[in-house]
Amino acid sequence: MTSNTPANGADPLVLGGHQFTSRFILGSGKYNLELIRAAVEQAGAQIVTLALRRATAGAENILDYIPSGVTLLPNTSGARTAEEAVRIARLSRELGCGDFVKVEVIRDTRYLLPDNHETILATRTLAADGFVVLPYMHPDLNVARDLVDAGAAAVMPLAAPIGSNRGLSTRDFIQILVDEIDVPIIVDAGIGRPSQACEAMEMGIAAIMANTAIATAADLPRMAGAFRGAIEAGRAAYLAGPGRVLERGGAASSPLTGFLAEVGA
Repeated sequence: MTSNTPANGADPLVLGGHQFTSRFILGSGKYNLELIRAAVEQAGAQIVTLALRRATAGAENILDYIPSGVTLLPNTSGARTAEEAVRIARLSRELGCGDFVKVEVIRDTRYLLPDNHETILATRTLAADGFVVLPYMHPDLNVARDLVDAGAAAVMPLAAPIGSNRGLSTRDFIQILVDEIDVPIIVDAGIGRPSQACEAMEMGIAAIMANTAIATAADLPRMAGAFRGAIEAGRAAYLAGPGRVLERGGAASSPLTGFLAEVGA
């Protein structure tokens, strides 16, 4: 097994030409000052998503909570079509939220699953407009390829339904994306435990987006710190190149069996 570590030892997360040292991204579905502070200070988040409706909500503005220096990732939450997603993204840029955008197109109100077809259409338009597009999608290899062809800077497959904390329900399909797609794969939605984040990173995932797992924890700062440690450990394990797995039987990790054979001779 060979190491995956880059030759120069550097290991930044690169999205649309921008480099980040943290591989944890905070989603803002459930937000408050304590959550964002914990995510930035304890989890090391350098990217925080925000819904446009919350950036323009008057008295309670999420922008008031996000420290300077943190990259904003506006999402198109609430969009049901590609046209609506494009409109929201362009408005967020006009409001000064930058060129990053997380495309979410969701028509299903029960399971909150993304509409992959409309997501591809929105990605193509927004990438042509100069946005750094990170599309949220149901893991499907053909869709991921179409998103890359449309100009996506990364693809963001769901691990499980939004807010469910169920973990890597779509693990096998996400692994296919890791193996076949050249842009970063960022797991979005469903990660509920640091151990699940670590497992995803060991697979070769580029970054983890989480919100509910931390927001609903009894101790937000401690859970945020746990996520940071798990993500860093999983990434280190991936770069190190995990050892072999035997399908059956066992293999001695020391020459003890040889010694016993000699004694019995």
